[in-house]
Amino acid sequence: MTPPTVNAYYDPSNNDINFPAGILQPPFFDNSIDSAVNFGAIGVVIGHEMTHGFDDQGSKFDAQGNVKNWWTPADRGAFDKRTDCEVNEYGGFEPVPGQKLNGKLTLGENTADNGGLRIAYQALMSVLASQGGDASTQKIDGYTPSQRFFISFAQVWCENRTEQYARVSARTDPHSPGMFRANGAVRNFEQFGKAFGCHKGQPMMPDDPCVVW
Repeated sequence: MTPPTVNAYYDPSNNDINFPAGILQPPFFDNSIDSAVNFGAIGVVIGHEMTHGFDDQGSKFDAQGNVKNWWTPADRGAFDKRTDCEVNEYGGFEPVPGQKLNGKLTLGENTADNGGLRIAYQALMSVLASQGGDASTQKIDGYTPSQRFFISFAQVWCENRTEQYARVSARTDPHSPGMFRANGAVRNFEQFGKAFGCHKGQPMMPDDPCVVW
């Protein structure tokens, strides 16, 4: 990637993550804005790339970047069972009428989104605790830190797509469309429901969320 590229990646063969200068600017990162917004944006991206080291593909590489099975059979079995939940969940999302997502094609990215969201949220809570606050304090524009975190996460995936492009992407892109990258990840994270007053059994706080990590 070139320096101005707005993207990031994990390289399993070198076991490293990379963030070009292009993504280290709004809406992903702004040094002058509050921590909750930054953690919800670039923080989740960082957590996303970290999680790629343990997704359906990255988990097949060891710490030296070699293709090697370093998991126990029990761990692999439990992992596959949990990720099957994501395959079925995202495979039910329909970006355009008559065209659903391919849950297996998008599994790695969906797993990274779900894992990255949790990592970044935990990091934010750690920072708030060190400052003597918590998820319900320090409101800005009427929103708590937790709420600002999730709003920021959703905002970085705002996009417009034509129906034709959406159909092609649903068949070929390993990334889910922005709407489902946002909604799919937060509905699996109980802290989102708590932040916005949802209740178990509601669409954004299901009774049986997909939890890998």
